[in-house]
Amino acid sequence: MNQMNQLSIRRAELADAEPLVELASRIYYETFAAVNTPENMQAYVSSAFTVKQLRAELNEPEATFYIVEVDGTFAAYAKLLIGQPPKCVTGPSPIELVRFYVDRRWQGTGVAGRFLERCIFDAKRQGCKTMYLGVWEHNDRAIAFYRKWGFARVGEHIFQMGDDPQTDWWMMRPL
Repeated sequence: MNQMNQLSIRRAELADAEPLVELASRIYYETFAAVNTPENMQAYVSSAFTVKQLRAELNEPEATFYIVEVDGTFAAYAKLLIGQPPKCVTGPSPIELVRFYVDRRWQGTGVAGRFLERCIFDAKRQGCKTMYLGVWEHNDRAIAFYRKWGFARVGEHIFQMGDDPQTDWWMMRPL
């Protein structure tokens, strides 16, 4: 990213639901369409990334969404959630990084690192001491990124992608 780009990170609001749906579904398709059937992609995206669904998630008191804007355009988003962790997450005061997606255009530019840094900072500010996430076992780029940031594999679970049960790894790090 060059000096001419203006990057801002902010909490998402209800008014962001529609552009967030567009960003989320586009990034999800770009990331996973080549390795999943069109039917499974459609089944997942049509339930997970609707305006109604995102508005409901934005209203969850335990959830916080963040948006990265570069030159006024949505470039990335994340969802943090304080909830019941899986048994393999053993660290104190955990928070889940439920979603962390960066538009392909901004991958490899430093946006993801700055964004994760902000998510970690805000999680600490909320009193959390452990961050965990689920990542598809075949998403090598994401796994390498999370390992670079100190996350380690602590378990696995099934993520249902349409009619395809896929294995996600649970990864965790202290904050």
